[in-house]
Amino acid sequence: MSWSVTAATPMQAELLAAIHRTGFPPREAWSSDAIALQLVMPGTFGLVEHQGGMLLARLAADEAEVLTLAVLPELRDQGLGRALLQAAMAEARRRGAVSMTLEVAVNNVAARGLYDSAGFTQVGRRKRYYADGADALVLRAAL
Repeated sequence: MSWSVTAATPMQAELLAAIHRTGFPPREAWSSDAIALQLVMPGTFGLVEHQGGMLLARLAADEAEVLTLAVLPELRDQGLGRALLQAAMAEARRRGAVSMTLEVAVNNVAARGLYDSAGFTQVGRRKRYYADGADALVLRAAL
């Protein structure tokens, strides 16, 4: 399937929040206000695929961080998450980043597979990081 990933704007915060809600437990889902606030912060950028994918990332110095990534359940395993991640890596590189980090739940096998295939490796672990008590793996990839 062909995806059209574009830059997200604060005006699209409700769309991004709606997508985000499908991928995270209610207590962990980001509100449209939180997303809009992120999108106006210096160094932060968002990507959206209007059929049902979103990603937020930020840069600090020469390092980028994926803040969140979500894909509608019915579009998973079709390459949309990969398209969003590749676009974010390219945008971060364009902005001067030399590496990208992210956190992923140790029990999120699908996301871990995506990140592994994109060249991310484990550099740390945060114990009981998520609301359900799951640990987070800290992953990094060179850009």
